[in-house]
Parts: sequence; structure tokens; C-alpha cells
Amino acid sequence: DSSPPLLFAPQQTRALGERVAAALGASLTALEEREFEGAEHVAGPLEPVRGRDVFIVQSLGADASGSTHDKLCRLLFLIGALKDAGAGCVTACIPYLCYARKDRRTQPYAPVTTRYVAAMFEAVGADRVVVLDVHNDAAFDNAFRCESLRLDSASAFVAPFADAQLKRCVIASPDIGGVKRAQQLREVLQQAHKVTISFAFMEKHRRADGLSGDTWVGDVTDRDVLIYDDLIASGATLLRAARAAKAAGARRVFAAAAHAVFTPAALALFTQDALDAVWVTDSIALTPDFQPFISQRRLVVCSIAPLFAQTIAALHAGTSL
Repeated sequence: DSSPPLLFAPQQTRALGERVAAALGASLTALEEREFEGAEHVAGPLEPVRGRDVFIVQSLGADASGSTHDKLCRLLFLIGALKDAGAGCVTACIPYLCYARKDRRTQPYAPVTTRYVAAMFEAVGADRVVVLDVHNDAAFDNAFRCESLRLDSASAFVAPFADAQLKRCVIASPDIGGVKRAQQLREVLQQAHKVTISFAFMEKHRRADGLSGDTWVGDVTDRDVLIYDDLIASGATLLRAARAAKAAGARRVFAAAAHAVFTPAALALFTQDALDAVWVTDSIALTPDFQPFISQRRLVVCSIAPLFAQTIAALHAGTSL
């Protein structure tokens, strides 16, 4: 397709969509959104899309603009509307994919919601899905029958790593399940900054009455520790790991995660002394309660708009990612 791609962003994710468009050197395509009685919603393009390469930016994390379910439903209906209007290829760019944590059957009759969400995207005609840092890579890869791409947020943390001037740094996973993810960040930072970075992880066991285990595997004594995870919800896992790192002799402790899901309980990350700073991306819009911590430098937000812009440009041009 010699014509430029069309980029849409529903109002709920418009701010992020505008940042992606700016990084792409483009503008968002006009989109009509209307509300009807009974909280029903309709959205559709205001420009011809027949035969065009179309991308939609919509994050599916709940925030002040809407619930996870509302955002998912609106995205699905917009994909359907674009396909009905003759769009050649529709790619859903989803910085935060909802229900990615419900990726396997943990009990005999438990749902595997990730697979059901994938089926809905396929049902409305999505040609491609692009997401950022899902909880379980293998489960995501196996859920979709349409083309599915996973982006890694590690590159977004290269700049804050330099700004924090971490010394004798250790990249750490808060549990053994996140070791591969943390090692990927370690490789990115080592290559970007030409430094040697150690690695560690914490033993953690889930029980019916909570978490147990606070032993670090790897030396964190007198070192700056960066704990890396895919998302932060209540922050309980990170606080536990940070306290254990300080108890093991860590000099400073930072945390980084792609997705700031942030329940109200996560305020403890910034009001207690266990963590020196938390780094997240803008995959989910922050609620007002967390905004003040940005000016205090306790919370650093790194944009993933350039990463999505680069991916959209490569997909449209048919070049390697």
C-alpha cells in the first residue's frame, strides 16, 4: 500500500494515541463517537478506509475514562465497523491487554479468559494484534489465530536507568516466574550503557493465606537493585521484594514495570521507605492519586509511544521489526 497508514484512537486512549501519532509524524484519523441512552456507544470512521492499512490504539486498562469491559467492547465494535467499511487490514495496537493474567486453568473448572478474548478479536475480523509485555508469552502466542505480536518495554527504561546513576547494579525478578523477563531487561541495559549488571531473584511461594519466602538468590549486598515485573497492581509483591533486598544489604532499591495497573493499595509504594523510585510506562493512564509522585521523582513515567510508532511504520512498510 503506497498510501500512509490510517491511525485511530478512541477518546478513552486519545492522549496516548496522539503521542503515537506525533512519534509517527502523522495525525490521528477522524473518528465519530456517540453516546446513546442506556450507556450504549457507537464509533466509526469519518474518512474512507476501503482498502487502507488501519491501526487502532486502545489500551484496555481500567481508569477514569472507563472500565476494562467498556474499553474492550468499544475496541471490538470499532474493529467491526472498520472491516464493514472495507478496511484492507486492521491492526489493534493494545498497550495493555486485559485478562492476560487469566492465561491457564488453575483449577478444574476455571476459565481461560485470555483465549476467550482472543476469540472475540477474531470474530470481529481483526487481522493483527500488537501488545506490550503480556504476563505469559506462551499463553498469548497460543491464544490467537490471527497474527499476534509482542513488544518488549525494556527499551523504555534505558533513559531512567542512566538518570538514576545506579552503581554496582543488580537486575532482579520478584519471583522465579519473572526471571526470563528480568534477564531481557538486563541484556538491553548492558548493551545500551556498556556496563556489567548482575542478576538476582527472590524465592516466593503462594499459599492460601498469602505469600511466603523472602530469600534472595544472588548477591545484593551494597548494590543498587532494580526489581522488574510486567505490571504493578497492589504493589504487595514489589514491597515484599524491596524490603527483603534492603534487609539483605541493598544500598538502593528501584522498581520498574510496563503496566501501572495501580490499585489504591499501591500508594504504599510511595509512602513507605522500601523503594527509592518506581518506573512505569504510559500504557495505562494514571489516576489523580498517583500524579503528585511524578513531581517528587518517586514515580517516573516512560512513554512507549515511540516503540508503537516504530512498529506501526515497520508493519505498514512490510519491513523487519
